[in-house]
Amino acid sequence: MKKQIIWQGAILKKYKFFLFLFLLNVIPSFSHAAERWILDKSLSTIEFELPVLFAKNVKGSFNTIDGFVELDLNQKENNKAIFYVEVNDLDMNYIKYKDLLLSNVFFDSQQFPKAVVDTKKFSYVNETEFSMDVELTIKGKSAIVPLVINVKRLAEELVQIQSELIFSRTAFEIGIGNWKNTTILKDKVKLSTNLFLFRE
Repeated sequence: MKKQIIWQGAILKKYKFFLFLFLLNVIPSFSHAAERWILDKSLSTIEFELPVLFAKNVKGSFNTIDGFVELDLNQKENNKAIFYVEVNDLDMNYIKYKDLLLSNVFFDSQQFPKAVVDTKKFSYVNETEFSMDVELTIKGKSAIVPLVINVKRLAEELVQIQSELIFSRTAFEIGIGNWKNTTILKDKVKLSTNLFLFRE
């Protein structure tokens, strides 16, 4: 009986030792499984352009933007990124039409103050250029749109992401009533980003 107790005690010690080694190796891998990159809002820009027939294109930029990228260091497949703009905080070349652009006819910024780009999960293994489909949400409506991305590593802790996204304004009801017509104010909006992110 005494031998059995000693034997069980020895097994328990070995079990605790192996459990300790397991936790020592697994816990750090969990803590480093994801790497987060935060937007530098002072350097980054998000601009839009909408063609107009026989006139200057409508051009503007959003002043309040935020977001992050989270990289899956283990599987390389569960990466994700979310970026948003405050719709009512923008500058544009047709300044006299700014109130109209923010009204319910176009962006309806009071009811829908944010426009969001959500990548969902995506695969990334240090490419410098790649394409992906993202979920764009404007005025409470979401659609999957293609996005072309260029990545430049500027330093160990700093990267630059440039992208271009083209979407249909009428699909999001940006321009209703008489403004829905695409003869003068065209349908395709180009969204260009120049984002700088630093490692958290």
